[in-house]
This record gives sequence, structure tokens and C-alpha cells, in this order.
Amino acid sequence: MKTGIISKVAGPLVIADGMRDANMFDVVRVSKQRLIGEIIEMHGDKASIQVYEETSGLGPGETVESTGTPLSVELGPGLIGAIYDGIQRPLNEIMKVAGTNLKRGVEVSALDHTKKWHFTPVVKEGDTVVSGDVIGTVQETAAVLHKILVPNKVSGVVSSIKEGDFTIDDVVAVVDGKEVKMFTTWPVRIGRPYKKKLSPDILLTTGQRPIDTLFPLAKGGVAAVPGPFGSGKTVVQHQLAKWAAADIIVYIGCGERGNEMTDVLNEFPELKDPRTGNSLMERTVLIANTSDMPVAAREASIYTGITIAEYFRDMGYTVALMADSTSRWAEALREMSGRLEEMPGEEGYPAYLGSRLAQFYERAGRVIVNGTDDTEGALSVIGAVSPPGGDISEPVSQATLRIVKVFWGLDANLAYKRHFPAINWLTSYSLYTDQLSKWFSENAAPDFMELRGRLMAMLQDESELEEIVNLVGMDALSAPDRLKLESARSIREDYLHQNAFDETDTYTSLKKQVLMMRVILSYYDKALEALGNGADIEMLVNIPVRERIGRYKYVAEDKIDAEFEQIGAQLDAEIEDVLKRSDN
Repeated sequence: MKTGIISKVAGPLVIADGMRDANMFDVVRVSKQRLIGEIIEMHGDKASIQVYEETSGLGPGETVESTGTPLSVELGPGLIGAIYDGIQRPLNEIMKVAGTNLKRGVEVSALDHTKKWHFTPVVKEGDTVVSGDVIGTVQETAAVLHKILVPNKVSGVVSSIKEGDFTIDDVVAVVDGKEVKMFTTWPVRIGRPYKKKLSPDILLTTGQRPIDTLFPLAKGGVAAVPGPFGSGKTVVQHQLAKWAAADIIVYIGCGERGNEMTDVLNEFPELKDPRTGNSLMERTVLIANTSDMPVAAREASIYTGITIAEYFRDMGYTVALMADSTSRWAEALREMSGRLEEMPGEEGYPAYLGSRLAQFYERAGRVIVNGTDDTEGALSVIGAVSPPGGDISEPVSQATLRIVKVFWGLDANLAYKRHFPAINWLTSYSLYTDQLSKWFSENAAPDFMELRGRLMAMLQDESELEEIVNLVGMDALSAPDRLKLESARSIREDYLHQNAFDETDTYTSLKKQVLMMRVILSYYDKALEALGNGADIEMLVNIPVRERIGRYKYVAEDKIDAEFEQIGAQLDAEIEDVLKRSDN
């Protein structure tokens, strides 16, 4: 053990002398209370330590012990459904040991080392395997088959492997003389290796119309959801966690208010997984590091989360990681940077804020994982950003926007109008759209991009027409412009507004999204043609079928084709009727 003596305590920063033998990023135990910390800077034999627990009461002269290993997570059966703090301590287990009043320095293993899991081998003795190959499986929950992988840097012939019920400490196989257990550890600050990164050209379907249609996210993509307080960041992330086409969800509550995390902890177990009908927790890992927990642990929490997410990606799963929110994580960086007396950058954030954010986001991607078979895995990262007052010109938002490819800008005005999801269609964007166009034409509709383009154009035109209306009134508009304004309103209220609490409207398949776009644009095209033939604009705007078009989103998936045909027939008949009445 490398032992040092504390010379200074400044909040979560502890400086210790006599640590010459320790290394950067080593985990240390501070004082008799054995608080967990991590070395973040070395100057000669002086180590600057980021302590992940409350440091009140600490003083100079107390000892610091280095464990000689970097901050790592335990990866193996038992992760799914767990609720961890920022440094992967299971909160349920801590409560059993310490009660509801959390004591400092509690030592609890991340995984249960006593529970037995049934291990089923998928290779046999004499087979040759390489690191990343699946050697066996454990049915962890009804939704997740946990694949036990050959550890990194291990390869060779399987000399022994057995089926049965084992703890994660038991040896289940021997490969090239090396024992393989059901769990492994991995340093959180180092990305897990893979063979090859693939192009982001497959859609991560979410069932949320504004996202899938207008601002799509690719599998393995990165997205940011910035928005002021109350604009619905957490609701968007909950919807994505529930409905995105991902096998595993990792949800990091990083520095958000305790009540928001409590909502997640209460809701997720009750939310029904649309895939299995069981609890959503059966394919979710939660990391809770709220604003009243030690600031420094926020910094570790997103690395803990993404390392767990990479582990499941390496099994060939599609993983979605929600970080709520990276602004709070950046505040922890700013706090530590100030304590270290580093030269501050913009608004007091450290100059390396952008590069740290980039290191985190670049661990996302659709990849060919290690192993003999070319198995594909994907890790998509959706980070919420909480700019003070919704001002996205602040450093964290700007640094994030330089990195991510999808920007879902939430708008407080839309949220106040009860328009959810409050994604502003004029400021948001997705840079994956062009790469996904081939996928959309093959999997959604050949003319999907054309329909989407028309929707976007009408929304853009609407904002210009709105300015005219605000200046000189509705009467100044020509009949075709008035029709365009009405159709754009239909796009906003009937298509982009989606009710997360309605059983049918909470999720919309791509097929239904295409039909909804067709039905709104069909009204516009036929009404425009009728205008050219002398129809009255007031009659066209008020035809009864418009209400039916508006209610189309509440039609169940198995009835959408029939309803689409009926709306089309009713639309033709009513426009014909308007033309007849206009002639008279």
C-alpha cells in the first residue's frame, strides 16, 4: 500500500504528501473513515485527490492509502435492474448496510458475489476462442440474455468449461491456462475496444414523430436535448427510454434534482416495457447521482454509465444511454478546476471542457465488436443540457453543439402552450438526415424524404407568414397563403404535438407517420387545386374532414389503413361539395 499524509482539504479536493509511488487516476481511501477518492493530478510526491464523498471533518495529518488501481466498474450478471450511485455503489445494498441515513466510507461491492446464476456454455472444450467471443450465457431477466465474453487480451483453446449454477467469483472456463469468471472489471476512463466503427446510416426508431420524421437519430448516434427548466427534457428522455428501438437502457441522473430522480426510480419499475409487457427495469440500469450528493461523484457518474453501456454493446446489443444532465457534470468540472486553481476559461469553466465532452460523446457509435464473428453492436448517447435560463450561447451548450450531430432544441414558449414534445422545429436540426435517406426510402416509404421536405418547407413558410399576420392582420393574406397557414397549423397541432400519456398517441410507427404526412399534405394539395378552380377559402378551411384528419393520430395501428382510405374518400367528397356550392 502506498500511504500519504493529508496536507490540505478544500471541499471535495484533498492534497496529500508522500504519494510518489501512486499513479494518476488511482483510487485512494482517505482517513480512518475510508472515503473514496481518485488522484487527478500529481506534482512530485504531492497528489491532488478528488473525493467522492462529503469531506467535512477531515483535516491535515490524516492518512491517505492508494489502492494502486484506477477507478473501475464491475461488469457481469446483476447489472440489469440495479440502481447505483455515481461510482457504482448499489444504493439498495448500502441501505441494507447503513440504513436510510447514509454513512460515509461504506464499502459495498457493485455486484452480488453470493448470488448463483445458471451458466450455459455455447463453446466446448477444445474450441479456439479470441477476446470478445461469447463463451456462455446467463438469462439475467426475461428481457436480457447476458452473454459472458472472453476477457480482453485472452485468447486460445478452451481447456475446460462447465454448465451449472455459479457465483460470479467461480471459474466457469479455462482458456489458454487463464481462468475465466462471469464478471470482469474495467477502468471507467478508458473506452472498451472494438474492431471497427460503422457509418451511422440506420435509424434508431423512437416512435416520436418530431424526432423520427424531422430530426432523426441514427443508431450509434449522439444527440443533445437543451432546454430551460420545465421545457420537458426529462419527459423526452423518459419517452426515448421507453420507446426507442434499444435492447438496453442506461439512465444517468447526473446532478439533477433529487425529486426528478425519485420520479425515475418510482416510474421505471412501473412502466410496462412495450416489447415484453414486463417492467421496463428488466432492461435498464440506473445511475442516480443527484444534486444533493457530493459534487465530485457527478464527474465519475457519466464515465461509470458509459462503461456499463459499452459492456452491453460488446455483447451485440443496441444500447441507449441517457445523461441527464451534462450541464451538472460540467459544473462539477468547474468546481474541481477552481479548487485546483487552474486558469479558468469562459464563465469559469475549465479550458478543457470541450475536449472532455468530446471524449465522452465519441464513445458512442455503431461498431463491429471484438470476437471471431463480425457481430454488430450500437451505443447511442442522448445528453440533456440545462443552460441557465435556456440561453444556449453559454459554454456547455456551445461545446456540446460542436460535437453532437442532432440538436433537439426545447422551447419554453411551446411548453407553456402545452405543446409536447416542445422541440422547436425552426432551431433544431439533425446532421444524420442525408445518411439516413436511403434507409428511409427502403424501410419507410420511397418518397419519405420528399414528404418530410414538404413538411419542413411549410413550417418555414408559416413562420414568415405569421410575421405578416402579426403586422397587418389575416385579411392581408392571399387565399393560397391562408390555406398554407392552416395546413401548417395542422402539421403543428396534429402531427408534431404528441401526447405521451395517451395509449395510442405515445408511440407512432413509421408506417403511420407516413400515412399521417400523406393525409395532411393531401388536404393541402386538393384544397389548393380547388382554390384554383374558384372554391371559397372559408369553406375549404372549415370542412368537417379536417377534424377527422386531426384525430387520425388517435387511431389504433391495426385500423390506420382503413381510416386512411375513408378520410381520403370523405376529403374528395367534401371538396367536390365546396366547389359546387362556390359555383352557385
